Amino acid sequence: MFDYRNNLKRILNQTAGDEKSLKNGLAAIKLILGMTDSEEQTNSTLKDKNIIEIDLQQLNLLLTGLIHLIKDPANISAKNTALSAVQKLTLAQGINTEYRQNLVDLKEAIKSIQASKDLIDKKVFEQALETPKVPKRDYRKGKRYTVVRLLSGCDLINDSNRTVYTLKESQIHSLNLKSGDIVEAVPEEKNSHYEATILRIVGYRDLPSMDVDSISTFKYAVVQGRTGHLAISRNAQGKKLRVHGKAVLLPVDSSKYWDENIKLVDGSIVDLAWYDGDVRLKKNPAEAIQIRWVYQIEQSRQTSANKKKKSDTESKKADLPKLAMNLHYQRVGIAIGNNQNEAMLEGIVNRYGGIPIPIDAFQGKKKVIENQIKDLDIVILVTAYAAHDSTWNISEFASKYHIKFAVSSSKGYQAFERALYRAEKGLPAYEGNQTISYDIAKE
Repeated sequence: MFDYRNNLKRILNQTAGDEKSLKNGLAAIKLILGMTDSEEQTNSTLKDKNIIEIDLQQLNLLLTGLIHLIKDPANISAKNTALSAVQKLTLAQGINTEYRQNLVDLKEAIKSIQASKDLIDKKVFEQALETPKVPKRDYRKGKRYTVVRLLSGCDLINDSNRTVYTLKESQIHSLNLKSGDIVEAVPEEKNSHYEATILRIVGYRDLPSMDVDSISTFKYAVVQGRTGHLAISRNAQGKKLRVHGKAVLLPVDSSKYWDENIKLVDGSIVDLAWYDGDVRLKKNPAEAIQIRWVYQIEQSRQTSANKKKKSDTESKKADLPKLAMNLHYQRVGIAIGNNQNEAMLEGIVNRYGGIPIPIDAFQGKKKVIENQIKDLDIVILVTAYAAHDSTWNISEFASKYHIKFAVSSSKGYQAFERALYRAEKGLPAYEGNQTISYDIAKE
């Protein structure tokens, strides 16, 4: 740095006390100080040229993405994060050619990372076994209402008998609600199609007959006939449809069904409901009786021609030898974890003419388990994917309600199929080491 001290001494020694001399001396001092500032700015500029400004946020994202990608090469999210960060770092101002080229090479290296098939299969298997995270509900926010059942759905009334919410059948069907049930509910904010969500059932009270219309139901009714000429006369157990004690043949117009996404065909299973006091029941029952619910089961052979060709996997299943068994539209509960990819097991039930009903075997509350299985005909428990406490509850309620019951030790096709056979034929629930004969159906 320029040493300006001697220059200042000379200027001060030669400066007299008159005004002109003082002005000249001040000008000389400013000139020397200006030369010093200019030199410092020049040195600072030279240093700045050697400094590269790096976006620390993007650098941190890059490092985070690389860490997760090294641990799990099949992590697509981590791969995309790393690629995005390295791209933004490449576009930074002031970086030299070598630095930029290294970033480009790193980007290509990240793109080339491929997960092995074994690693992907392992990841898929682990995801299938993960227990779904059920959103926590704050029961303190729920208010109590009384249920008044409708032909489809229900009303929730307050202590003043004023209707506060009206819920759809799709919201309450699995809860098996009836008029008089006391529930806790909260307003539905996330789904604009629903007014409220029921948190839990907390009690029951008798409602005066003058306040509630009496409703009769006919469950698991079988739709029969061809398109345009569908009718219902009996249910899956062979029981005839009767209104006020008189057998009825109910014509069905699929175009009037409440859910336009489901088409009624020959073999469809539905629940019916009607108000006992409806005057139309005598002259025109079709106007008074309403379809409350449609069970989604495999469609009949008449509609198969309109479907797409089966996949290779489905074709292989069809080629497997079929056991000598016909479920005749019985409701089959599949006790397995919620969302545990039970599609294959449901396909087995459909193959033998049953109605598959998934049961969440990770739900340990006895009342919930009981409500799920008390109306079933058969229950198959897949022990490899069920909570320990639920296993005992399911077995207990199956015995209480005289439901056919069997256990499949694995989720394999043959193990589940044989468990279904044992339940239907009244054979031992557990196969174990004993020898059991499984008859093959004759073609």
